[in-house]
Amino acid sequence: MKEYDRTYNIALAGNPNVGKSTVFNSFTGLHQHTGNWPGKTIDNKQGEYVHNNSLYIIQDLPGTYSLTPSSAEEEVTCDYIENGEYDALVVVLDATCLRRNLRFAMQIMEKSNKVVLCINLIDEAKKKGIAVDVSKLSEMLDVPVVATAARSGKGLQELRNEIEKVVQKDPPTVTKAGRNTPNSKKYEEVFAECCRCKESDTDKFDRKLDKILISKKMGVPIMILLLIGIFWLTIFGANYPSEWLSDILSRFGNYLKELVLNTQCPRIIVDALFDGVYTTVSWIISVMLPPMAIFFPLFTLLEDSGYLPRIAFNLDTYFHKANTHGKQSLTMAMGFGCNACGVTGCRIIDSPRERLIAIITNSLVPCNGRFPALIAIISMFFIGSLSAAAASVAEALILAVLIILSVLVTLAVSKFLSKTFLNGIPSSFVLELPPYRRPQFFKVIVRSIFDRTLFVLMRAVVVAAPAGIIIWILANVSIGDVSILQHCTDFLDPFARIIGLDGAILIAFILGFPANEIVLPIMLMVYLSQGSLTELPNLIQLKEILIDNGWTITTALCTLIFMLFHYPCSTTMITIYKETKSVRWTLLSFVIPLAVGLTMCFGVAFVSEFVRVLMA
Repeated sequence: MKEYDRTYNIALAGNPNVGKSTVFNSFTGLHQHTGNWPGKTIDNKQGEYVHNNSLYIIQDLPGTYSLTPSSAEEEVTCDYIENGEYDALVVVLDATCLRRNLRFAMQIMEKSNKVVLCINLIDEAKKKGIAVDVSKLSEMLDVPVVATAARSGKGLQELRNEIEKVVQKDPPTVTKAGRNTPNSKKYEEVFAECCRCKESDTDKFDRKLDKILISKKMGVPIMILLLIGIFWLTIFGANYPSEWLSDILSRFGNYLKELVLNTQCPRIIVDALFDGVYTTVSWIISVMLPPMAIFFPLFTLLEDSGYLPRIAFNLDTYFHKANTHGKQSLTMAMGFGCNACGVTGCRIIDSPRERLIAIITNSLVPCNGRFPALIAIISMFFIGSLSAAAASVAEALILAVLIILSVLVTLAVSKFLSKTFLNGIPSSFVLELPPYRRPQFFKVIVRSIFDRTLFVLMRAVVVAAPAGIIIWILANVSIGDVSILQHCTDFLDPFARIIGLDGAILIAFILGFPANEIVLPIMLMVYLSQGSLTELPNLIQLKEILIDNGWTITTALCTLIFMLFHYPCSTTMITIYKETKSVRWTLLSFVIPLAVGLTMCFGVAFVSEFVRVLMA
């Protein structure tokens, strides 16, 4: 191990959405997720960098507006600053809104004498006609001040040098009354002397755009159109890569299986490994990877551009009427990619009551793993004979309707919870609307692939692999002449018929608890009486198989509803328990979406049967 002259502890603090994580990434070479919306960092991130043969361990603290915490993540920051176990504290300020940022910076300087001010986003400030006199600011506050543009790397070397100077000198003692230095001036006075602003075209452009994107008439319709567009791109773009990946993994699996068989390995072990584990894992990869590789970058582009907090602004009124928090819309949007990520993201909600509501209801919106089955069922039973381009548009529209339904159900269940188990008055909150920024396309693609797509994929693979063994055992171990899987299917069939499904569909959902992606292939395995997960044929053949096994429009509709509203997957359940530390709330998170799905399926099945009797 390389030896360093000294080791120092550094921390990054500041208001939300000032670019702390970008500075952190630039210093450490790590790829912490950054986004152009407030409340993104929800716990400490740690990394390190080397400068002049000294090791610097750096902490990226959650953003906060003051040293009086109002949420769990703000407590983390305030406790860290109060304890003072650092050699330098870098306070990152946004040059485009320096007046507000200075208030927090001067609060910190009253507590600490190891401060370096980093005036970030200086390039954006210049575009907006804002000029910051860094030398004057340093003189007035008696602390080092560095202007940076962290996204392009400008000023970061100078920032490292200033940090080095601070950690190597003995700072003066801080009294309880605060530092008796020029920084005792009021922040308004400091701002007036060090910052010059003039109206710019950029400000006008942001205001004009906001008049459209967050207006009462146009805000929600534009949001829905964007949603449809994202779904269309995901559906249209993922079809062929999924087929290509499935074919390659299937061929490779068959080849590998033959090689292992030639080693005289017992057949039962080979079948369990390849027909159970390998087939399940290859299914997860071929079904999840292409749509995630499209959806996550598109979602991240919305973050990077600054549009995501405007979604929260548009939906805040509706969530407020449901007695919940406007930030729940952000965590709900995260749930479309992965419900487990959405649950973790609920930490940005200040109120414990409203945080619990957001956690419990997050799985009411479909994650990325449910989309392939939703799209396949929509294509087979609700599209008809359309061209490929027209079909993808129709699929996106129907899928968008289902998503809107899931949002409405989320609001309704949130309202129910706020009036029963989690009764209370909705808290108010200040939502910062960041400036619109041109997304960094290359960084967005790289970051979303490695930090989101592959992360979620690997987690699903780890959970689904043992499930493959269990499914294989159930399908291949018989009682009498009938497999255990078929016995389970026959047992569940009477109840499943009441809610418009059948035993094969219900057992597929139960065994699909580790990962939603394997529900459809398990269903096929039961219908075709095969001992391993089945490769999906083309949609025409698949529809014929389903119809031959009794599927109707009612069955398809009930399956769509149950795919939307059922218990969270195992990964999400584990995440819920880790976040709530409560068996009660974890079980409630399981029961509520399941109850919604069962009730809605029963209603559809009842109405369908009633209409059938009337028509007879």
